[in-house]
Amino acid sequence: MKHTHLILATLLSFATLTAHAAQANVTNAEALTKKYISIAQTVNPEFVSSVTDGKMFFNRKIKMPNGKEMACASCHTTNPANPGKHALTGKAIDPLSPAVNNKRFKDLDKVEEKFTEHCNEIIGADCTAAEKANYIIYLLTERTPSAKK
Repeated sequence: MKHTHLILATLLSFATLTAHAAQANVTNAEALTKKYISIAQTVNPEFVSSVTDGKMFFNRKIKMPNGKEMACASCHTTNPANPGKHALTGKAIDPLSPAVNNKRFKDLDKVEEKFTEHCNEIIGADCTAAEKANYIIYLLTERTPSAKK
């Protein structure tokens, strides 16, 4: 009986730690969003962040120099709570949503690095602060992976 209680207590502790880690990363994402909103509002004082604009940005297809169209969703699927797959290499990609993946937004320097890398790779320039704010706000709304077919 004591053994069962110990196992249950251990599992409960692990679940609690996982939930705290996920919440910390959501908090990091929210803090980064506030930073980008502040920067965007210095450029355009009337800027208001938008989940809809973030979703449109995430799914926006851009024609690459090779003629192929790419979007964030090309690798990350149309639901950022789902795992993705790199369009060229086929490498598995963990979900972008910080509510689902407790590793996302853990290291804010890495987030900045990936924004620079992927924005330049896909759209040919760094993303604006407004685009980044909207993108993260959209990611924060996606909390449920799609049902597997």
